[in-house]
Amino acid sequence: QVQLVESGGGLVQAGGSLRLSCAASGRPLSSYVMGWFRQAPGKEREFVVAINRSGGSTYYADSVKGRFTISRDSAKNTMYLQMNSLKPEDTAIYYCAAHNRIGYNYSTRVSQYDYWGQGTQVTVSS
Repeated sequence: QVQLVESGGGLVQAGGSLRLSCAASGRPLSSYVMGWFRQAPGKEREFVVAINRSGGSTYYADSVKGRFTISRDSAKNTMYLQMNSLKPEDTAIYYCAAHNRIGYNYSTRVSQYDYWGQGTQVTVSS
């Protein structure tokens, strides 16, 4: 089992940047497919981006392509989400997620992930 803790959220003005971190413990993060999801009030949890086990492939939702960048650092056992050019519609609780299921190079569905962080609030003001 792996435990995940997000950090780095906050309030930022539109056009600004934030860097979210997802620190893992209990297991090496390199064993897991990783992803970021977000959930705004009254909406279902939404896929943002995923990264495969090796870190060589990434998969972004259309809404964040060109603005967000996912990365993982095995030495620090941490995953990051660099968010640039933030928009008010990016406001949500952001969750990191992980799974080590066989047969997936990446995953975009909530149901495909087994481990979740507690979430970190990102608020983008206009």
